[in-house]
Amino acid sequence: MEQAAELLVGGYASAAAVIAGVVLETTLRSLCVEQKISIGKLNKMNEELAKAGTYNALMQKRITSLADIRNNAAHGNVDKFNQDDVKAMIEEVQRFISSILS
Repeated sequence: MEQAAELLVGGYASAAAVIAGVVLETTLRSLCVEQKISIGKLNKMNEELAKAGTYNALMQKRITSLADIRNNAAHGNVDKFNQDDVKAMIEEVQRFISSILS
């Protein structure tokens, strides 16, 4: 997450969003392993983790939104997000990871 924050400060919002998205997806994969949920695409893992009660429907929607920013950044759709969106994404991923580790 530090690398994502540094990239954002350097003006590389797309790269920062992709890095933050990788961290998010890696975290979801780890949660799936812990919960014995099959690993798949991010949205499917997100859905299954919410169904399993790992987190609530509101968090599921937030994760879907964060994944959308990451996907747009990865595909060069820079008109679909801005630097503030990526800053909020980084903060939200950090909060999510902190809450899961607690």
